[in-house]
Amino acid sequence: MFFPKKLKFYGLRDIDSIPQLQRLSDEQKFEIKVVAHILPFRVNNYVIEELIDWNNIPDDPMFQLTFMQKEMLTEDQFSTMADAFKHGYSKEKIQRIIDNIRSELNPHPAGQMTLNVPRINDEPIPGVQHKYKETILIFPSSGQTCHSYCTFCFRWAQFVGTNDLKFATDESKRFQDYIKNQKDVTDVLLTGGDPMIMSARNLASYIEPLLEPEFEHIQNIRIGTKSISYWPYKYLTDKDADETLELFEKVGNAGKHLAIMAHFNHWKELSTEAVHEAIRRIKNTGTQIRTQSPLIKHINDDPDVWAKMWKDQVKLGCIPYYFFIERNTGAEEYFEVPLYRAYEIYKEAYEKVSGLSRTVRGPSMSALPGKVAIDGITEINSEKVFVLSLLQARNPEWVKKPFFARFDENATWLSELRPAFGEDKFFYQDELNRLLAEGDGQMFFSNADEMLINESLNADD
Repeated sequence: MFFPKKLKFYGLRDIDSIPQLQRLSDEQKFEIKVVAHILPFRVNNYVIEELIDWNNIPDDPMFQLTFMQKEMLTEDQFSTMADAFKHGYSKEKIQRIIDNIRSELNPHPAGQMTLNVPRINDEPIPGVQHKYKETILIFPSSGQTCHSYCTFCFRWAQFVGTNDLKFATDESKRFQDYIKNQKDVTDVLLTGGDPMIMSARNLASYIEPLLEPEFEHIQNIRIGTKSISYWPYKYLTDKDADETLELFEKVGNAGKHLAIMAHFNHWKELSTEAVHEAIRRIKNTGTQIRTQSPLIKHINDDPDVWAKMWKDQVKLGCIPYYFFIERNTGAEEYFEVPLYRAYEIYKEAYEKVSGLSRTVRGPSMSALPGKVAIDGITEINSEKVFVLSLLQARNPEWVKKPFFARFDENATWLSELRPAFGEDKFFYQDELNRLLAEGDGQMFFSNADEMLINESLNADD
């Protein structure tokens, strides 16, 4: 039996009023505030009261996941911001500093703003990304926030209040016309932010149209969310909890598959009775829960953490889905793990679980050409190499075609890898350049600017 719990948010202005933070020094709280002016900060009472071990600060993984650390900025970035506050700079000058630092953090990696946005009559469709042939991403306008913000989040730019860095649908619902005419699309993914921050009524306005006959080609509806971890009461005692679950059931009754793409970064998030009951109620609607997370230094860079997390997820009836590499954006230097070590952690964790947990794919980088997986590290003709393949790609023909990169113990992203065996480029690069510059049958790429494409290729591939 769960009693109603009132959701309470804490933001930048509330840092001094969070009771549990009073055990921190004034300097530590100041550091949190400085970084929180650059990267978005929000935490709620459930995370504070039930997930964070306040006897293990600052090392507790849930604290690292939700509270800012000084090292999330470079020394120069931090000192510049700190000096601005200490010397009483004007609001305008401080904002210029904030904007400059944010621009240094690669706010939209892998061509999200320039290469993934589809068009109708040469006009971009707000709140839509279409990178892979079968799947369209929708960013609901009222779902562009979260119950708490993850410090590592690769979509941090959605939450800092800068409109030109933000994806969101507009009131015209033009995205529905686009989906209706894309007959090759089978999957629609509602993402954000977190769509489950929306009321059941708002969520239904995005899902129910997809159940109509004109959207017969849409087979799967996915919802990317961390709500099960950050606010399980969404499915338990919130005023529209039952209405939300009835909507989930309606999708299955219409003959479509609903998948919750649940973000869990540490097994601690699976440890409360509220989470267990939320998962049970969701699954009782016929909805499947698939789980995913990036590998994040300071939070889950330990194979034992992953093995326990996967085992716990399977025990609760969830399907481990993706093991991602932390994207090259935001506080990447604080969270990144070398690619060779990412592969080792994945492999060591994989060895510790049964076949039911081995549905998880990775380590995977969501890069410009697609989702690039590290399949192994080996030696061929006396050269040590990474064995790579694409799990998803801008051109589906690239998928699962092995290719090789020179081993580099310092590399943390695809852009830092170089082809093996004396090759000067990876197999897909010429076609990728052509696809992005000319479209070649993929209408959602046909309006890309060639100069910008070449810059993106050099920067991200």
